[in-house]
Amino acid sequence: MEFVYNILAVYGLISHEGIEKMLEFEEYKVKLNNLKPTLDVLRSALKLEAAEKEIEELQAASEREGYWNDVEKSQKDQKRLKTLQAKCDNYARLCSAWDDMYTMCEMAIEENDSSMLEELTSEFEKFSSNVEATRLSTLLNGEYDSNNAILTLHAGAGGTEAQDWASMLYRMYNMWADRHGYNVKVMDYLDGDEAGIKSATIMIEGENAYGFLKSEHGIHRLVRISPFDAAGRRHTSFAAVEVMPEISNDNEIELREEDIKMDVFRSSGAGGQKVNKTSSAVRLTHIPTGIVVSSQVERSHFQNLENCKNMLRARLAEIKEREHLEKISDIKGVQMKIEWGSQIRSYVFMPYQLVKDHRTEYENGNIQNVMDGDLDGFINAYLSMKAEA
Repeated sequence: MEFVYNILAVYGLISHEGIEKMLEFEEYKVKLNNLKPTLDVLRSALKLEAAEKEIEELQAASEREGYWNDVEKSQKDQKRLKTLQAKCDNYARLCSAWDDMYTMCEMAIEENDSSMLEELTSEFEKFSSNVEATRLSTLLNGEYDSNNAILTLHAGAGGTEAQDWASMLYRMYNMWADRHGYNVKVMDYLDGDEAGIKSATIMIEGENAYGFLKSEHGIHRLVRISPFDAAGRRHTSFAAVEVMPEISNDNEIELREEDIKMDVFRSSGAGGQKVNKTSSAVRLTHIPTGIVVSSQVERSHFQNLENCKNMLRARLAEIKEREHLEKISDIKGVQMKIEWGSQIRSYVFMPYQLVKDHRTEYENGNIQNVMDGDLDGFINAYLSMKAEA
């Protein structure tokens, strides 16, 4: 093809710069053709035929007389229908994007028009990223991977500095959820003494939320010049992140009344908009394991109690999956040490800027983007590592 373009250049029909751009379009055609088999494999891996069949069945069921009388079942079915449709729509968008880019290449080459190269480059980058994200989603075959995620943050030792770090992570995960169209529900929130938060629990609702976010479970380390230090010294802070799957109905995660100790207390902390100061907070202790959960954000202690039960089921399920336990009764209470040497990831603001995951060695020098929720590179690297293990 390069020979043809050189002949055109000899006759003045195309510039040397134009030749380079036309060759780039040819290269993109090759890249797109190389990705086409990946799209075909994805269709099978996503089990789209089964998904399309289930969509038809759910839609047909919703038209039957009396279907909507069973509110709980109809809501569950509609949630499942929405999830399946989103999966099919995402794949359809990938196929449509491939067709559009290939057509763009052919039109540009045929009309000797290089004006579309910048747009093509941008679209191909997004397309490649979306294909990889979709491919990795097919690796989420854990028992609870498709569930919502319950994420809890705890500030480490260090007072205000560590509590501020916990609030920075809280914002980061909220922004990650927003980027992916997930809904965030605050389940518990305890303000720091002067700034930041001592702890917080949020539920991130969306397809595969737990499957993606389980990679965030562990200790996160911050190195920066502290804004709370008048001498401008460098500080190292730690915060723990626990990620658990929401368990709505699981016979294996049964909470027996005799295994639970409940304490009701008044909400504490400044609270802001997140804590209802007139409500009764609830703390549950799971006696067999020593696991403690609390909630103080809802209007009544009954709502806070339901939050606590959801968090406790999630904590037990997460430990069961992580430790590969057959029985929930085998679970023992576990505590993460929020200190040096146990971190999964470091966020360095000074003397240089870098976020590095110590399990996968993946790193990102654009620390502001990471703190604004750009975590997909870290999540994808973790999933890829686990798939290869």
